[in-house]
Amino acid sequence: MLISFSIKNYALIDHLQVDFNNGFSIITGETGAGKSILLGGLSLILGKRADLSSLKDTSQKCIIEAVFNVADYKLEVLFDAEDFDYEPHTIIRREILPSGKSRAFVNDSPVNLNSLQNLGERLIDIHSQHQTLQLTNDDFQFQVIDALAKNVIQLSNYQNELKVYKLLQKELNELLTFQAEAIKEHDYNSFLLKELVEANLVDGELETLEEEYETLNNIEGIQEKLSEAYQLLSDEQIGALSILASLKGVFQRLSAMSSKYENLFNRVNSSFIEMDDLFGEVNVLQENLDADPSRLETVDSKLKTLHDLMQKHVAGNISELIEVRDKLEDKVSVTESLDDTISAKQNVIKTQTKKLNTIAESIHKNRVEAIPNLKKQLESILVDLGMPNAQFNIKVLIGDNFLSNGKDELSFLFSANKGGNFNELKKAASGGELSRIMLAIKSILSKYIQLPTIMFDEIDTGVSGEISNKMGDIMLQMSKTMQVFSITHLPQIAAKGHSHFKVYKEDVNEVTQTNLVKLNYDERIVEIAQMLGGVEMSSSAIAHAKELLN
Repeated sequence: MLISFSIKNYALIDHLQVDFNNGFSIITGETGAGKSILLGGLSLILGKRADLSSLKDTSQKCIIEAVFNVADYKLEVLFDAEDFDYEPHTIIRREILPSGKSRAFVNDSPVNLNSLQNLGERLIDIHSQHQTLQLTNDDFQFQVIDALAKNVIQLSNYQNELKVYKLLQKELNELLTFQAEAIKEHDYNSFLLKELVEANLVDGELETLEEEYETLNNIEGIQEKLSEAYQLLSDEQIGALSILASLKGVFQRLSAMSSKYENLFNRVNSSFIEMDDLFGEVNVLQENLDADPSRLETVDSKLKTLHDLMQKHVAGNISELIEVRDKLEDKVSVTESLDDTISAKQNVIKTQTKKLNTIAESIHKNRVEAIPNLKKQLESILVDLGMPNAQFNIKVLIGDNFLSNGKDELSFLFSANKGGNFNELKKAASGGELSRIMLAIKSILSKYIQLPTIMFDEIDTGVSGEISNKMGDIMLQMSKTMQVFSITHLPQIAAKGHSHFKVYKEDVNEVTQTNLVKLNYDERIVEIAQMLGGVEMSSSAIAHAKELLN
């Protein structure tokens, strides 16, 4: 509900502040008085783009502010999604700066225009004869049917399950794409894996093999040097062991003569023991050292294999080769198990499809049952609005595809004349007829769902007094459950409002300004009398105005 509206420095408005009540509010004024300016200002609040031409005084900024009571609109989810601060009394402000830049605020937090538009369309519905294209839109037509069908919960469940279904389908498509690519690589990956598996990779093996290769490849030189070492150690004349044995005997005798030589004896004895151990080790090495051409060939072949694999896979060591092998094992394993994974995913999708079909069929059933009621109400209201031969042919047929609101395909056809052919609304109805059909639909919707504030902008243009009287009755009835505004030139409608506002122009200091004022009872009599008979009011016009108001 729109509680208050203020405008500063906009078009012909210097400063305007007005408060509104719930119920049915009337706005009247002569042609050119500035009703379109008010609507323009309101459109800025709802997210319309602004430009510098909107400024009355181009040296000052324009400020337009509206306060809404949104407590009954259940907008907490929208506020959360748009990251707005939720307040039951929400303030929307637009500022147009002299530079031409525009800013928007919701509860003093800056917002972008897209977010403001998303909120605005939930707060006010501006409806004119030129804004009935929505009526010919399938989504809107489904919204009308679903309101009568009470499909709110089912549609919410359906849309939640549809998100799951689409996610599962996306995952399946990704698996199928991966499988197609994996199949192309599978044979090659299997070949690479086979090479690495047959190589029997052992971390640290490269260094061991390289050392063994060096030994086997230099066996003769090693044998020669070990033999030389053996001779140097064991020769009876000049061998190290013989010399140390003699030296050991000398110091043993000296230590027997004096204890001060005992330390030297111990040191020589220790050297002799170490040298004797060395001799034994050289002897073992020499005995165990055999030329093995076959083993050399094996080691050489294994080293060549390892180096080739490292070069092929750009690996610096065996550890990195093992990582490559493990990754290839995963790829090959995943490829070989993809059929099972895909089959499991398809089974989950089948289950989800059944769940969606069940909900979609429930939605369809409710729609089928609601359509006769919608058709009856529409045709009945349109009789009162001067369209006695209006007929609707509305059908929903369940299709094969999961759509955003079910599986139904909608046929919403209309005929304005008795015996006429049914056709799409946009082809079968004139602009005036569309406007009356929209009024009828909005009046029906107001019984079933909480609609935003609606502003009817001269939808009564070109209709007779009796029909306008019926229009006024419909708007008045709607105002029992929602806030309704009507910008009108017809006294029959103006007299039905709970509140009446007049738009007028006046010259202040030789500058034309537009203002909006709320009329009291006596002022309403004068305004309605002038609407009936012109500026020169007759006593009969005043009497008629009082009669209409009463």
